[in-house]
Amino acid sequence: MVTMIPVVFGAGRWSANLPTAYLLERVGRRGLTMGGLLVIAASDLACVTTRIYTFFLGLRALAGAGWAMFSTIATTTVVDRSTTERRGRGVGIFLMTETFGLLLGSAAGGWVYQGFGGASPFVVEAGCMLAAALVVIACRTAGLDANRAVPASAQTTHRSGAVLRVPVVLLMCVTNAVLIAIQTGVIVFLFPLYVVDRAGVPPSRLGWIVSFIVLGRLVALWLGGNLSDRYGRMTILTPGLLGYGAVLATLAVMTHPGLLALWSFVLGASGGLVAGLPTVVIGDRVAAPLREIAIGWLRTISDGGFLLGPFVMGSLADAFGLAAPFVAAGLCTGVLAAACFLSRGTT
Repeated sequence: MVTMIPVVFGAGRWSANLPTAYLLERVGRRGLTMGGLLVIAASDLACVTTRIYTFFLGLRALAGAGWAMFSTIATTTVVDRSTTERRGRGVGIFLMTETFGLLLGSAAGGWVYQGFGGASPFVVEAGCMLAAALVVIACRTAGLDANRAVPASAQTTHRSGAVLRVPVVLLMCVTNAVLIAIQTGVIVFLFPLYVVDRAGVPPSRLGWIVSFIVLGRLVALWLGGNLSDRYGRMTILTPGLLGYGAVLATLAVMTHPGLLALWSFVLGASGGLVAGLPTVVIGDRVAAPLREIAIGWLRTISDGGFLLGPFVMGSLADAFGLAAPFVAAGLCTGVLAAACFLSRGTT
């Protein structure tokens, strides 16, 4: 039953991404940003008071929708406010802060839970969301105040079709979904089990090995964005996907704890190198009036990977062993690399 909590949170995210994109031009970025943060805060506080599990799940789904509102607008703003020459760096830094926040939140949440009880992480998160909403009110940022005039030709029910017909947009959405499915289904859920089961690493040392993944990802997010600005998106994305696939597949034969620690860093770095590039490519290729819809589609399809990744990869592990998901993930990234190579003429 506990596994339903991330599932409903992800479902809430998935359901709210595209509606948020369509509401942006009517409500405005600042209003929707504050709304998303306040929805998360209210859901957290309500979770503290409820004693009914089904109601608790509904509140977590509502929090997921609030997170989708905030993250869709934040991604759109970063893509919009970055020039083509610096967009890779901007998205890379944005994802670095997100990764660092997740790392800090996981560590602080455990400490708060241990020291102050099970309800305390929800109260702390609600306080953080309220503080963030106050910052949004206080800071007059051009990106959040922008109200882009949408051409009459774009004010139709066919805006999604126009976005998805742009070359490589659908490919980038699928690529991002697969990368997120690998991140959640393989690295977050199965990699710790693999390290303990196959390499015999004691649980007390597991945190150190996993931390190398986060460290490698943080370094490579910045590097991947900068390299793509200098040498081109597909020039970095295509070999990056091949390298990531090779690292994933070769994990199936890694059993020595020392090698696993090194390979953990390489795994995080190879994944981080390509993590932001689908977003950057979409920002480059989609015209400014349609970027909100494009980012909404990107995040909707990507959250499909968030939902399906643990289920698909877990089923592979149950059927064929813990090594199978790593090999399958390597093959998937190889196929995506081939598709990116074939589409290079359209980017």
